[in-house]
Amino acid sequence: MRASPRPLPLFPALCLALSLAGCGVNGDFGEVNPSLVRDDIHDWVGRDEARTSSFELTDDERQLRDLGYPLLEPPYNRQKTHSVLSEYGMTPWILKESANPAAYYDHMMAKGLFSERVRSPSSRYNVLIDDIRNDSERLPQFFSTAGRVVDMDIKRKKSLAFVRGVSEAERANTLNRIRENDRVIGLVRTSLERRVAGYRYALERLVISSPSQDAVTAEQMLNKLGTEVGFFQTRTAPSYRRGPSLAYQR
Repeated sequence: MRASPRPLPLFPALCLALSLAGCGVNGDFGEVNPSLVRDDIHDWVGRDEARTSSFELTDDERQLRDLGYPLLEPPYNRQKTHSVLSEYGMTPWILKESANPAAYYDHMMAKGLFSERVRSPSSRYNVLIDDIRNDSERLPQFFSTAGRVVDMDIKRKKSLAFVRGVSEAERANTLNRIRENDRVIGLVRTSLERRVAGYRYALERLVISSPSQDAVTAEQMLNKLGTEVGFFQTRTAPSYRRGPSLAYQR
């Protein structure tokens, strides 16, 4: 059994900080440089420090967190020199910014910040459209993974009744992991609602400040994203055939 995940040790944290001052933070295609990434980089997502499971993440649980993180992190924080710190959960305040529907627009319009993306009104529409499209494309895979995780957690919980001599620690770890998985899915659902609100806030301000035909495209894509988010608020999307229960397979 693997020990409970711990915060990033001081030495790796310092290495990250030093990397920020130099080069090599982002690798190809804007992804985080592989040298700064560990397998469970997002294992903190959904963790409840009061009831943490020491079980090792399954492949699907790890993928759930890896796919969920980009839907939690504000779009304007992606591929920045400091974003590797956020990947490790070292800037928790950034995830809370989405609670303010004006945050996305405010960052888009801030002078001197992210200027490479928002040099002109046209580029602002392009950024908005790209961010909406990226979220829309991420949804199916995340919720497909969520469907598998939820299915296995249901079977996992039922199996507690069939496991002989299960200890209280094992029971607690099982139930805590189920809660953590549910929390990841719940956080993503809440984040998606807020993102749609933030995108709409930005679009409405762009329409009155710098009208453009691009607003039509943005609105169509935003309406599509809103419909998709509404669908996944109460459902997951398993793209696999459900197997028999774990208890049945004993």
